[in-house]
Amino acid sequence: MAKKDRTDRQAVIDSIRSKQKGAEKRRGYAIVGICATIALLIVGAAAYQPIKDWYDLRGFEEQGLDEIGAAADACGEITTKKANGSQEHVDPGTPISYEDSPPAFGQHYRVWDTIDRKLYTSSDRPDVGELVHNLEHGYTILWYDATVAESDAMMDDLRGIASKFDDNANYRNKFKAVPWTSEDGEPFPGDEHVAMTHWSVGGAGESAADKQVGVFQYCSAPSGAALEDFMKKYPYTDSPEPDAI
Repeated sequence: MAKKDRTDRQAVIDSIRSKQKGAEKRRGYAIVGICATIALLIVGAAAYQPIKDWYDLRGFEEQGLDEIGAAADACGEITTKKANGSQEHVDPGTPISYEDSPPAFGQHYRVWDTIDRKLYTSSDRPDVGELVHNLEHGYTILWYDATVAESDAMMDDLRGIASKFDDNANYRNKFKAVPWTSEDGEPFPGDEHVAMTHWSVGGAGESAADKQVGVFQYCSAPSGAALEDFMKKYPYTDSPEPDAI
């Protein structure tokens, strides 16, 4: 009888151990499954925006620059202001105060951004002092405010516009679209949410410093048509240092 009791107890113990092992395996599988799901979500989230951007840009492939965004009349008249600051370079990080929102000229950092990148967000944009150096080198900069940044439709238009300047070997593609934030300075005037600026020498080939002007045009929304007209009127060659990339 004692032998049977021991056998029964062992059977119970074995059954408990077997159930515990089964439960541990199930927990292990569950943990692996959860980790795999989390990993897939992380990978999916990282891939989502590039895939979405690529998909959105397909719609602009057959469109000309002048067909993207708002009509040209979304922008006001072009204005100019006597410029200064050519060759006035300071070290990066030096505080610089600009009178205009945004600037089209002035003292600037001795470094500038490369031609490769066309569109920035507030999280990765170069400093304003660096971008003003780009203006000295013939770039046209389209600045956009928080209203544009928070609009999926207008940001899609900016991606479409930026995609038209992808030939980095062509200096005519000296263009950047960058955010203008409350930390940079005063908001754009009126109900305008976009500003285009250029540093002009008064026409390609001019060299007299007293002919230099800052060029400004404000818009209620991104307009490829207005940008195309602006850059034709003020090409990269109309700048203090057009040959620097």
